[in-house]
Amino acid sequence: MTGSDVSALVARAQAGDVEAFGLVYDRYVDEVFRFVSRRVTDRQMAEDLTSETFVRALRNLAAYRRPGGDFGAWLTTIARNLVANHHASYRQRIEVPVADIRDATQVGQVDDAAQTAMDRLTHEALLASVEQLVEHQRQCIVLRFLRELSIEETAEVMGRTPGAIKAIQHKALRALRGLLPMSAVMPA
Repeated sequence: MTGSDVSALVARAQAGDVEAFGLVYDRYVDEVFRFVSRRVTDRQMAEDLTSETFVRALRNLAAYRRPGGDFGAWLTTIARNLVANHHASYRQRIEVPVADIRDATQVGQVDDAAQTAMDRLTHEALLASVEQLVEHQRQCIVLRFLRELSIEETAEVMGRTPGAIKAIQHKALRALRGLLPMSAVMPA
């Protein structure tokens, strides 16, 4: 199925043609599932997130306005956001028994308060510096390092070539080095 075929199906689905959305679903379901399953270890969760991706796409189909754009990239963006939300939610649910914390402290595995504070300051400085980048550099850094997408996946989402993404990433990292305070990079 070509990009123009997909665009035509999406236009029909936006006009209310349920069968057209079914064909779009058939075209992309395996691709979205592969994307999600590489990022989620539980197969059932991968299936649920894939399903939710298409539910949200259908619900927001009227908002999709990319003539000639890549509908698959739009679906990937939805899936990536769902995976990120899933991971954030999962991290919040993790509970560590007090005995485990006590044991780790005795073995010396828990950072001291000074190191924890330094790590937090470094993280805050990094995020503040990322916010100062130009939009396409900021998007590249977020997709590559916070969302952990590959060069190819980032290129697809941003609508650029992998070579362009490498160049943007290089320039963004060089800019970040200049924006970060020296204390964030090299503690005193």
